[in-house]
Amino acid sequence: MMMPDTSRRLLLVGNKWLSRDIMQAMTPYGWSITHSETPEEATIRLSENDHRVGVMLIESNSARYQRSMEELICRERVCWLAILDSSLLSHPDTRLFIHQALYAYQTLPFDPQKTHTLLESALDMANISPTVTIGRSWSSHRANEYGMVGNSAMTTRLYQAIDKIAAVEAPVLITGESGTGKELTARAIHEHSTRRSGPFNTINCGALPAGLIQSELFGHEKGAFTGASQSKAGIIESTSGGTLFFDEIGDLPLDMQVNLLRFLENHRVMRVGGLKERPVDVRVLAATHVDLEKAVREGHFREDLYHRLNVLQVCTPALRERPEDIDPLARFFFRKFSRERSAGVRGFSRESMIVMRQYGWPGNIRELVNRVRRAMVMCDQRLITPADLGLERRQCAFRHAVMLEQARDIAEREAIRSALARNKHKILHAARELGVSRVTLYRLIEKHGIDRHSVSVDDEEADQPPRVTPLPSL
Repeated sequence: MMMPDTSRRLLLVGNKWLSRDIMQAMTPYGWSITHSETPEEATIRLSENDHRVGVMLIESNSARYQRSMEELICRERVCWLAILDSSLLSHPDTRLFIHQALYAYQTLPFDPQKTHTLLESALDMANISPTVTIGRSWSSHRANEYGMVGNSAMTTRLYQAIDKIAAVEAPVLITGESGTGKELTARAIHEHSTRRSGPFNTINCGALPAGLIQSELFGHEKGAFTGASQSKAGIIESTSGGTLFFDEIGDLPLDMQVNLLRFLENHRVMRVGGLKERPVDVRVLAATHVDLEKAVREGHFREDLYHRLNVLQVCTPALRERPEDIDPLARFFFRKFSRERSAGVRGFSRESMIVMRQYGWPGNIRELVNRVRRAMVMCDQRLITPADLGLERRQCAFRHAVMLEQARDIAEREAIRSALARNKHKILHAARELGVSRVTLYRLIEKHGIDRHSVSVDDEEADQPPRVTPLPSL
């Protein structure tokens, strides 16, 4: 008799009398079996121990019963096998449920050998299912700490910048397009600074009520204006000991920019209707998607305030600039919103992944989240297609005109990535294929920010003449 292997845990859900017979029959095959009578109890068991495969005893064609089973399947990453009486297969809803939601099924009478074979196959499938891991590199560790997803060269540089900036107290200006994660970056800076135990407060400068900006930011004293029935600390004062994040700082009105500049100079605030200034210990982070230097030239933003805020600067990269991160991001959000998906949806088709990498993502990560969530609800198949995402091949050509130099850079970067992939990331072989020296290839890899973690140098056949394949040009 084989001893149960704790790495081969099997969760059995259903009628205890039939379950008892199945447990006795399957234990000799080396499965470590846990039994739950209801889906609710099974959810608790899954939270206590990691199970990769499960057996579901389908006892009824009831829609309510199958709905509770679907909720269990959608919440947990387990490959499920169904065991049921053949008479239940006459019901179309049961057949659809098994087809969409389960890995395989077996009809009674119970056959231990067949079940064992199906479970072995299910375990193999579960073990190769994609997980949202980012590698085991330094940047992977940082990504997990920051709550971010991505391990591309550009994202790694962002993690490095966050590490350095979090260690000091100077003001920070976070730039980047809308939807690139500027607030997430600000939170990461706060959480890894000495102020992490203090508050982190956000001010959306574009959403502040025009008549109450002064009071909201700096507070007011009792009787300062009609309706001021008691004194109130403003959001700046309430953030003392922590970090204050001004989101979309470019939308702050000019008259308020003067007051903010004074606070940045002396770290003191004057409440509306107050007679004395109050010291406040706050670190200021600001973010904008607009070009503040251009706003300064056009008179929409004070130059002295710009220089006060722009002591340190970090830029969050656009999604189109880090296509290597699209796959892990899409899978991360697929798992995050798994409760919203149709029961039969298992992931993304290969075609949809290709199309997502080719798309320009003008809305960046925010747009990616919206498209993935919509596709998870609307998809009728096992795998999400480009049509479910609302993306087609013709949309994925770059939507905006690009300069010739940009087009050349794009073609050069793709040629280098392809050559490295074909040559298993061996520099010498890739350089020969591209018709350049190893030194030149290293320089181009650095220029385009291509991930070098897996790049290796192979000196084998170093004396043989290179195979010349010119880089593409436009």
